[in-house]
Amino acid sequence: MVDKNLPKDVLNTVNKKTGKNVSPSDIHKIASGVKPSTIQSEKQLRQLINQVSNLVNIPVSEATVNEIVKAVKKSGANPNNMEQLMKMMMGKK
Repeated sequence: MVDKNLPKDVLNTVNKKTGKNVSPSDIHKIASGVKPSTIQSEKQLRQLINQVSNLVNIPVSEATVNEIVKAVKKSGANPNNMEQLMKMMMGKK
């Protein structure tokens, strides 16, 4: 079952952890370009991570990018697994 509050929770977590004020429209701009193939292509996934990093103006180390790529690939890019992945990254159960 998909948690309808998850996007709001993710945005709040991003804003809190980064100290930046990221708007839903900023996230929507990036998310609108994300397709299932984006998640399946390591090159495109890395580009997506860099877009988000640039949005919040916080550099992401290559080691962290590698960890994110590995976690996304391990999830199988299933929407339900992605929700679990986001919850895990936010420290929620």
